[in-house]
Amino acid sequence: MRITVDIEDDVLSELMKITGDKNKSPAVARAVTEFVRRKQARDFGRMIREGVFDYPAPAADPASMDPANPIPPLYQD
Repeated sequence: MRITVDIEDDVLSELMKITGDKNKSPAVARAVTEFVRRKQARDFGRMIREGVFDYPAPAADPASMDPANPIPPLYQD
């Protein structure tokens, strides 16, 4: 997708040095992709810390756990 963006020359030059790209478009595309990836990683980390994901609790009795498969099943039979 083509877009028009105003970026200061010194910032664009620094971006091209950092990315190692010799052309503007790949440097900007790489920077945008990296920004989105880092934002998603931060959001995922926040969700983990807030307990958004509901994982089953480990077995209360360690003796009842199968040593070959230490991860408890999602559903009890």
